[in-house]
Amino acid sequence: MTTTNLFPRFYKMKNVIQDYAWGSKTAMGSLFGLKNPEGKPQAEIWMGAHQNGCSQVIVDDRPMPLSAFIESNKAALLGEKEGSQFDGLPYLFKVLAADKALSIQVHPSKEQAQVGYAFEEAMGIPQSDSHRNYKDPNHKPELIYALTRYQAMNGFRDYDEIVRLFNAIGIDEISGLVDLLAANQNPTGLQRFFETMLSLDGEVKQAVVSQLLQHADAHQHDPLFSLIHELAEQYPGDIGLFSPLMLNTLTLEQGEAMYLHACTPHAYIKGTGLEIMANSDNVLRAGLTPKHMDIKELVACTCFRPTKADDLKLTPKHFEGVDNYPIPVPDFKFTVYHNPPSRLLNVNSAEILLAVDAPLTLTHPDGETMTVEKGQSIFIAASSKHYLAESAGTFARAYN
Repeated sequence: MTTTNLFPRFYKMKNVIQDYAWGSKTAMGSLFGLKNPEGKPQAEIWMGAHQNGCSQVIVDDRPMPLSAFIESNKAALLGEKEGSQFDGLPYLFKVLAADKALSIQVHPSKEQAQVGYAFEEAMGIPQSDSHRNYKDPNHKPELIYALTRYQAMNGFRDYDEIVRLFNAIGIDEISGLVDLLAANQNPTGLQRFFETMLSLDGEVKQAVVSQLLQHADAHQHDPLFSLIHELAEQYPGDIGLFSPLMLNTLTLEQGEAMYLHACTPHAYIKGTGLEIMANSDNVLRAGLTPKHMDIKELVACTCFRPTKADDLKLTPKHFEGVDNYPIPVPDFKFTVYHNPPSRLLNVNSAEILLAVDAPLTLTHPDGETMTVEKGQSIFIAASSKHYLAESAGTFARAYN
């Protein structure tokens, strides 16, 4: 395949649906009409070229992994800049539908991921090993855009607020630890507090969790403790039940978005949204999970600085029905188009478009056209240069 004869420009995608246990069994059907005859949780639709869930595209009437297709002609499919800067498609685009809370997690920086991945590869740890931390050598900054009301946690609360919330419960077994944080309100003090809390085990862990739940049950009129009560039904006895006292809690309304930096603890609690991230699947867990937690590695990859709650939501640049979200990393860009008229879009990189709530039609100046229904996506080659997009509803655009 060569750049000069690359055709077509548009490729309908067949995407992997991940059936993680926390996923919703009904959200994908309600939003997109996806069938679920086996009644499995449909947690995430992956649109991209990651090895753990690579999309397929139809090339010469045959299905082909998107990763292999891109490798066949990087210059034409990724574009000159994207192809030289990244090994492959630099982002992973998802629909995420959470019926239960995901684990509290931290994603490493790019340098941390490169070092960690190389170490685990040298140690010969299989990718399938449940104790493996690094699935690839990449960072995973991400954005979540709410398709429904969306609950989440993101970033540490202010030191004073953490101390106040723990003191309000008054658990004797950790009172000394709380006093230590009160006297050391700095990243080192927060690191010590966070690491020690996660390391509690045995009878002490059972005792502190039990007292937390007693307090939560008695204060269910308070949204924070109502949330802890709800999480306890999903993850009984988990030390991560203390996380809402340490992390900011927030709710995104439909159409709102939030950016999550690398090295920042966070968790999605409930709702359906569009998620775009650097092309990575690296997760270090910090509670609300039956899976392995490598506390030492987690702490090494965590930034222990509070985040102001008012700064969590991401304000887009809005113009004539277009919401363009500012992204502080080069791996991806994200724009949402609402009820647009026929709109000419210029192409500088590989793109993925998702029809959110209505059919989407693309037309190239050479006459090529493609229509997809809501919930379906299209891969667009960088060499397309430009195209017309038409929809009576909303569509989302992932690009670089």
